[in-house]
Amino acid sequence: MKTINSLSNQTIKEAVRLKKTGERKTRGLIIIDGAREIELAIEAGLKINNLFYCPSLIKGTVGNSDKFFGVATEKIIEVSESAFHKISYKEKPEGFLAIAETKETTFKDIRLNDNPLIVVLEAVEKPGNLGAIIRTAYAAGAAAVIVNDNQTDIYNPNVIRASEGLVFTEKVVSASIVETIKWLKEKKIKSFGAATGASKNYTQVDLSGPTAIILGSESEGLSAKWLKDADELIKIPMNKGIDSLNVSVAAAVIIFEVLRQREVIE
Repeated sequence: MKTINSLSNQTIKEAVRLKKTGERKTRGLIIIDGAREIELAIEAGLKINNLFYCPSLIKGTVGNSDKFFGVATEKIIEVSESAFHKISYKEKPEGFLAIAETKETTFKDIRLNDNPLIVVLEAVEKPGNLGAIIRTAYAAGAAAVIVNDNQTDIYNPNVIRASEGLVFTEKVVSASIVETIKWLKEKKIKSFGAATGASKNYTQVDLSGPTAIILGSESEGLSAKWLKDADELIKIPMNKGIDSLNVSVAAAVIIFEVLRQREVIE
């Protein structure tokens, strides 16, 4: 176990550089800020390279029976409060931050039950929205979230924070539209694209069978490819003057209609 107090320490400087998307992608590393998030990442099998902690910022006990999540002693670094604030992504850090190696998830990793629910997101731009949708998908028991034409890093610290670390335990796959359509057809999962120009409301279609909900960006909506190749288009009715909802809100509305139709909400 090492101790670092200096803000100019090379290890601290390297951790700070990982706040940049390009640096994370180049090095294949991610920042995991918070005890719960670290626990879920380890549970999902991510390899931890370094674990930083600041005793003065830690409140109470972490959920793991081992204070340091079972991370090897040589990877644990105690840092000063000022150094921790420099590397942390949170305004009010909890005193634990890990640097981990990324882990790619593919279609082969998705485990489907007899009546799966899949959420497909096209060109989602805001990390907070992606994280919120992952959290909603997990709450609804969705088998996976598939991201097409990804506009944000799946492991962006804001995605991790908004999903409360569930980005690690939920199956989140980056794939092209063509690959996604092919996979859904192979698995006999019907795709429903959310589009303001659709003729049917989301409550007027049968979502009780194997279902994929397809949502586009707030600014552009679904691409021409999805508008053409989705099995059916649906809309959320709204008052005049409003043509779209926040994509995470729209996702939650339709996802829980799927559960309502399946009568799994008590």
